[in-house]
Amino acid sequence: MGWIMILKDDFGVSAWTRHTGNFLSLFLLFLCLCSIPAHSDIVLPKAHHFSWKAGAWGQCFSEVCGSGGVQTRTIWCIHLEGWTTHHSHCQQVEKPESKRQCFKVCDGHQDLFEWEISDWGGCVLVPFFSNELKVRTTDCITAQHGIQRRNIHCIRTSNRSTVNIRICEFFSQKPPVEQACLIPCPQDCVVSDFTSWSSCSKTCSAGLQHRTRHVLATPMYGGANCPNLTETRTCTNSVDCPVSESEYQYSLKVGAWSKCRLPHNKDVLLSGRTTVDFGASSSENNSITLHTSDSHHHFHHYHHHAHAHVRYPMTWELEVGYQTRHVRCARNDGKNVMLSLCMKDNSPLTFQACVMPKDCQISDWSSWSYCSKTCRSTDLSPGYRVRTRIITQIPNGGGKQCPYLEEKEACNIIGDLLSKCPRYMWRTTDWGECRIRPLLSQQDQRRTNISMLCGGGVQTRKTYCVQISDDSAPHYRKEVSRPVNAWLCDGDDPPLAVQNCSIRCQHQCLLSQWSLWSACLHENCKERQGRKGFRQRKREVLWESSNTLGTCPHLMEFIPCEDPACYLWQIQQKEKCISTNSSCGPGTAVQNVTCVNTEGGDMPDTHCVDDPPPTKEACNVACSADCVVDSWSSWSSCSHSCATKTAEGKQSRTRTVLAIPGKDGKACPATPALEEWRVCNDHPCTVFYWETSEWGFCTEDASSKFNEISLWNGTSSCSVGVQSRNVSCMKMNAGPVISKRCLDSSRPETNRPCLLPCKKDCVVTPFSEWTACPTSCLPDNSTAAMQSRYRIIIQMSANGGQECPDTLYEERECDSVRVCPVYRWRMHKWHSCTLVPDSVRRGLSGSGEACGNGLETRGISCVGEDGEPANMTQCLQWAGPFPSQIRECRVACKDDCTLTAWSKFSECAGCGSSCTRRRSLVGRSKKKERCLNEDLYPLEENKTCPCDQFLSQPFGNWSACILPSPPVFKSLQGWMRHREIKECGQGLRYRAVACINHLGYLVNPALCIDSGYIVEVCHIPCPLDCKLSEWSSWSACSSSCGSGLKIRSKWLREKAFNGGRPCPKLDLKNQAQVYEAVPCNRECSQYEWRIEPWSICTINTVDDLPACGEGVQSRKIRCVMKGTLSGEDGSVDVNLCDQEEMPPRAQVCYLACPNDCVVAPWGAWSNCPPCDPDGARNRSRHILRLPASEKAVCPELVQSEPCLLNTTCFTYQYRVSDWSTCQLSESAICGEGSRSRLLDCVRSDGKTMELQKCRQFGLINKLQLLESCVVDCPVSCILTDWSPWADCSLTCGTQGHSVRTRRILQEAHEEGRPCPSQLTQTKPCPIRPCYMWLMNGWSACTVEGAKCGEGVRRRNLSCVVHWGNLHESPPPQPVNRDLCGDVLKQQLQQEMEQPCFVPCPGDCHLTEWSTWSSCQLTCLEGRSFESTGRQARSRAVIIQAMENQGSCPYQVFETQPCKGGKCHSYQWKTGGWTNNKRAVWCQRSDGVNVTGGCFAQKRPTTLRHCHPPCTKPFSHCTPSGVCGCEKGYTEVMTSHGFLDYCTRTPGVDNSKKADVKTNSGRLKPRPSQANDLFSEWTLRPIGQDGRVKLWVYAVTVVGFIVILFIIALSFLICKPSKTSKASPPPQKPLTLAYDGDVDM
Repeated sequence: MGWIMILKDDFGVSAWTRHTGNFLSLFLLFLCLCSIPAHSDIVLPKAHHFSWKAGAWGQCFSEVCGSGGVQTRTIWCIHLEGWTTHHSHCQQVEKPESKRQCFKVCDGHQDLFEWEISDWGGCVLVPFFSNELKVRTTDCITAQHGIQRRNIHCIRTSNRSTVNIRICEFFSQKPPVEQACLIPCPQDCVVSDFTSWSSCSKTCSAGLQHRTRHVLATPMYGGANCPNLTETRTCTNSVDCPVSESEYQYSLKVGAWSKCRLPHNKDVLLSGRTTVDFGASSSENNSITLHTSDSHHHFHHYHHHAHAHVRYPMTWELEVGYQTRHVRCARNDGKNVMLSLCMKDNSPLTFQACVMPKDCQISDWSSWSYCSKTCRSTDLSPGYRVRTRIITQIPNGGGKQCPYLEEKEACNIIGDLLSKCPRYMWRTTDWGECRIRPLLSQQDQRRTNISMLCGGGVQTRKTYCVQISDDSAPHYRKEVSRPVNAWLCDGDDPPLAVQNCSIRCQHQCLLSQWSLWSACLHENCKERQGRKGFRQRKREVLWESSNTLGTCPHLMEFIPCEDPACYLWQIQQKEKCISTNSSCGPGTAVQNVTCVNTEGGDMPDTHCVDDPPPTKEACNVACSADCVVDSWSSWSSCSHSCATKTAEGKQSRTRTVLAIPGKDGKACPATPALEEWRVCNDHPCTVFYWETSEWGFCTEDASSKFNEISLWNGTSSCSVGVQSRNVSCMKMNAGPVISKRCLDSSRPETNRPCLLPCKKDCVVTPFSEWTACPTSCLPDNSTAAMQSRYRIIIQMSANGGQECPDTLYEERECDSVRVCPVYRWRMHKWHSCTLVPDSVRRGLSGSGEACGNGLETRGISCVGEDGEPANMTQCLQWAGPFPSQIRECRVACKDDCTLTAWSKFSECAGCGSSCTRRRSLVGRSKKKERCLNEDLYPLEENKTCPCDQFLSQPFGNWSACILPSPPVFKSLQGWMRHREIKECGQGLRYRAVACINHLGYLVNPALCIDSGYIVEVCHIPCPLDCKLSEWSSWSACSSSCGSGLKIRSKWLREKAFNGGRPCPKLDLKNQAQVYEAVPCNRECSQYEWRIEPWSICTINTVDDLPACGEGVQSRKIRCVMKGTLSGEDGSVDVNLCDQEEMPPRAQVCYLACPNDCVVAPWGAWSNCPPCDPDGARNRSRHILRLPASEKAVCPELVQSEPCLLNTTCFTYQYRVSDWSTCQLSESAICGEGSRSRLLDCVRSDGKTMELQKCRQFGLINKLQLLESCVVDCPVSCILTDWSPWADCSLTCGTQGHSVRTRRILQEAHEEGRPCPSQLTQTKPCPIRPCYMWLMNGWSACTVEGAKCGEGVRRRNLSCVVHWGNLHESPPPQPVNRDLCGDVLKQQLQQEMEQPCFVPCPGDCHLTEWSTWSSCQLTCLEGRSFESTGRQARSRAVIIQAMENQGSCPYQVFETQPCKGGKCHSYQWKTGGWTNNKRAVWCQRSDGVNVTGGCFAQKRPTTLRHCHPPCTKPFSHCTPSGVCGCEKGYTEVMTSHGFLDYCTRTPGVDNSKKADVKTNSGRLKPRPSQANDLFSEWTLRPIGQDGRVKLWVYAVTVVGFIVILFIIALSFLICKPSKTSKASPPPQKPLTLAYDGDVDM
């Protein structure tokens, strides 16, 4: 069964109904909880000094919500003294229960109840060191401990009724009820210093003077009250008063006007009779008093409530009443006397008509606005909310003024329950295209083909601010969020908007030298076919540029040949010839034959197809009589590099006869047999190679196995395509030929896979929010308000993707802007002039004529545009200035002056003239003296004629020249092409215009010129870049032999101007340091020696002797250019070759005779060990023929010589030249390039050799000869567009200006154009007049119709116009009030009248209020104790006659809260001592001297005392607290350190004479003349008493001892020594030249 629970509020209305299935009613919850005891501890009756103690019940535990829960608590057995013991000591019968059933409250019940917490109460003192609650003044240092409390209840959310507090404790912990607080120490009243004394109240005889002070801080927290603010003293004049002035003075004194009241329904008021009482009372005696009983009139006031049945007033009516005042005659001693003593001609005015007061009425508060802080941010500043109310009835007749109409309070101070504030961050678009043009100077732009540029450039992108919507979104996703205002991201630095980029240039390669031509090989040595083959040579890529277009040149060249052979038999070694039968004659030589490939590598014999050469070769061992011939020389170089139809290459080798044959010996071969020729380089001169074109575009390949791949971020996939290129066989210096001419196996590939470019759709942001429409209404005829929005292109479309939209910027008219409603005031007719009722007038003045001054009123209502009535609040808001509802009027009396009506104004004579109207007196008024007073009754009035002539006057300086900026939509579309901001050309400059009327007043500038400006065309000169000359010619190579650099340079032609690109650094000759260096190589010798074979050895024979033995042989030597083939002549002058290396033309030769030993020529010298000084090198030769006689000896077969550096031994090393400058592509101006250097092989003697020489010695080059480099790009400054013009800084005046700004996206780099200094531009705003209400100062207190008493002081509002600064010329000028707005509204916000008092002679009265003191905070140790400060003002009492002191009022002071207060501290200050006295005063931290505020216990002493007192003549108490002497006297002290007497200082003119009447004066010794002699010494030997000081005796004794010591020492030194027995050593004669000097 379900239970239904109905809870009702206090009105019996059902709040809510809830079903609880299978649970008890929630009503049981209250029964259960209300039965819980209020205290947590239950102490049962004790037994045998032990008792039970129970703890608080714990939480209710249950598996389900509702009843059935269990609640436990802890039970202790405690002793009477408080310690805990075992449970057995307590009586078990009385043990309280430790477990009970309970109702478990679940989260579902939490919404039904909540804590209701009141505000903290005031801070109350608590006992700290004692139990007394009192303000501690003496021991208080900074503050006193207090406590503040608040009320906490648990309430039902349905009807806000209070329930048991334990219910809410189930959900959350009870908030603290108390908290500690601090009460500042008692603060005494603080007053200022007294003013100077006033002048004497009388100019003769005795009078009074006074001085006053004012309150700076009122007493607080139990501090001392304020002292008297006035001091009075008598003053006496030397002149006695005349007898007549000693008589009494009488003054007419009036009281304050009574409240305005309505007359009674009956015309005659019995209680309105006037009674005059002459009594002794000084307060009310001799006063005309109207005794009336106040009638209680009940008026219905319109109060606005937030209920539908309450209406705002539809019309305002005023009522006219009357008011009276007391009048009495006061004597200067303060007593009232007969009124007739003060009144002579006219009786004072005691009644007047008045407007019945109406208090300001306002509506109820509106609802609170939304809190300005709607989210939780990092800063802890609170938000604010506002509520307002409106005026429903303006005050009239001195009614209660309107309170403040707007209230503001903090909200969401902590904001923990708020959601996090949205975060904003910068986003960027994609990078735009790479552009090189911005890097070009003006000179380069004119002479460079822009389309061919490559290399380094710049690209830009746009930054925009977005709101981060979701922190959990993956970072790699490109979120597209709507852009917001950039100022939301101002806290972070925007991302870079400019970066370097590059456009690929043509490929650059560094290649090695060509290798030698290989042998004729098959195309494929593994599959040898046919008799056609190829000879080939190769080169390698040493370095190639990256990220460039194109490929390196071909790396292989081919020559077709016949009879190719991939493998050849090679005779590796041939052994010595061994005779077969005897020691000489025919024999055999064994030779080692191996199969090698074309590169010389050993291969299996099966690879060589041809028959191998024989392993044994027939040879001949020369006999003693045989001819001996040398072995063949090496083949000479080939005469031709290739074979043509007309020539073929040949090379030769020779051998020489070493020994002639004897009789019967083997004869020598014929001369032709000593030389052999063979054909070489018989391949044709035609060379072929494969040539490749650049790779084409990537196209789709349907046959590809890979149809799509994923990109790195997984966002898109693209197909795999294919790239192709043309490959053709080229004939050197001819053109393409058929492919068979080239080696097919080395054909480059024609296709390769590639990644097809992905289709990229255009990506744009969503449109931004529409810009805000005006929140206020607009007039009906105003221009329609517009709002706009925009979006940004993030990614441009590419490769056939979706194109970008055309519309990036939209505008529309604001729909929500309402037109201002039109209301107007409707004025009713003026009522008749209302006077003071007759009964009142007759009762007070006795006059029965109903005439005089009165008031006229009229009703005012509000109507709408359609004429229908509307409530008055609408007109207050929309209808403009409030019309007057009351005016003065007069009902003419019989005795009044009579005048005619005013005539019409005369015609105006012109601009600036005036017109006049007149009236005249009528009848008897012409003869009345009072009527002839034109100040009271003017007969002529003038007014200034209107003038429509205005003077346009330029004001201020011209603005800077402002260039036109592109429209917003164009700047949005052109973001990808960040152009260089235009900094020159034609622009406009502005100058504000002041429009002045004929009176010299500033008026609306539209009356003179529509725009308010003078606009003038101006020109900004364009920047001129630095200009350099063309490149000079290349210089000579820096090295005369080997590798070096050659340089070319540019020089300065024109310097930069107007912010153009700066010049490079200049040298001392003002030349630009721009140069280019490239490597160069000078051949150490372009020529070489070419030698021919030696001739036959020529022997001079005698008679018929055989031609053998020693002879001479010669050879031809030619000087030829390097590279000349052997078949060519090419001989040049021998002087061009290196003479040091010239080979010998002739040499001694030896032709062996028959039977002699024959040896082969010397072999080459062996290599020296690495130039070891102890090493040696060898050469050897072998025996070709043995001698016939065994006794004959063969010559030496081995020679040796030492290794001498740079003679027989040389070392070699690599040397590199300097780096060249970074070389770019011809079409690039910056970016990635390369630099290079050349390699030389240098011998140890410094001679540059061929690189092959170093390679022969196994030297490996590890030096890098080419590397990548980067030339920095001359990036010019790149700026954002100008921001839109900001609103004027001031709405009026001459100082207003509008600003626009831009920021730097990229600073200038290298020789780029620098950033302009002008990042902010201002232009003047139109000079509009500044209208303001100027409040005049308070007038003097005016008492109407009397000399003293209660009066009124007034101040007026005037509308003035000024030029924006009140303190500068011209000064503000008064103008029509309508230009400043509604004067009534302005007066409602100000106090225009205030009561005042003019004291009568002899009155004791209060001064005027002092000015408000500075705002002061209550602070502890310099820190503010509160947020709102206080300021005080006071009125002091002025006594004019001592006999009137009894009637003096009390001094008064008041405080008010203030903002912007300061913490003040107080400190005692002291002056200098004078006659043992000094001034002590208290000073505030801002330098103001005050009374009060300083701790009295710490007050410094004002008198100084010495112990014992200084009673000696001419003595005084010194600052150190001891007695001293006056100036001109010296202290003579006793042995105890006290002053004995003062003696006159010698030499000091002392006008004071000693008191001869005292013993001290008679006993003073006279100072001696010696004392006068030593008076100027620093250390005086004679004291002030004329006695020699003790230290003089000590110095004398010490001096005497020193003299004795010197005498003794001199005696010991000068004593003659004993004569020595040994003869003195011989002395060398000393020759002196006497020059006549006496010393000699």
